[in-house]
Amino acid sequence: MKKRYTFPLIAAVLILLYIAANAAGIYTFSAKDQTCRVDAAIILGAATYNGTVSPVYRERINHGIALYKEGYAGKLIVTGGVGAGNTVSDAAAAKQYALSQGVPPADIYTEDASAITQENLVYAKNIMEAHQLHTALIVSDPLHMKRAMLLARDAGITAYSSPTPTSKYTSLKTQLPFLAREVFYYIGYKWYRIFAHPFQ
Repeated sequence: MKKRYTFPLIAAVLILLYIAANAAGIYTFSAKDQTCRVDAAIILGAATYNGTVSPVYRERINHGIALYKEGYAGKLIVTGGVGAGNTVSDAAAAKQYALSQGVPPADIYTEDASAITQENLVYAKNIMEAHQLHTALIVSDPLHMKRAMLLARDAGITAYSSPTPTSKYTSLKTQLPFLAREVFYYIGYKWYRIFAHPFQ
């Protein structure tokens, strides 16, 4: 009778350990800052409300602007399509915000066709190729960075992690749901890669 329950118990423990290891990796990587001089900063999208950027997106854009003004990024690529209930794309709203902060329009590229992080990066890569940009800083909230960097690598971007230091996800109450979501999507994407690209 005991043997009957041994395998399911071991399997459950191994699954929990696997989830915990990925959560720890995501949390640890969130503190990794690889900021260096690059051709562009790719600012990953977040919610906007009919042309007004959300507090989360605003802080990502603020960090991208700081990187630009400090000479780390020659251009900004803002990302995000038209969200539900909006008539203006997230990228267009982000561009307007960056313009209001003194970034010249010639130095802002908009990627406004995406709906998810993977598309943010795939379409941003197309912009980079069109404008002969070869390296990029990936800008997002710290807990988003590990998955974002994996997606950037798979998109063919020579990328470096630059998490925003003013993330709105600072309390345990806000970080735990974000971490749980990232663990779910990160593990899901890793398994997707195995079956979609078994030799990658």
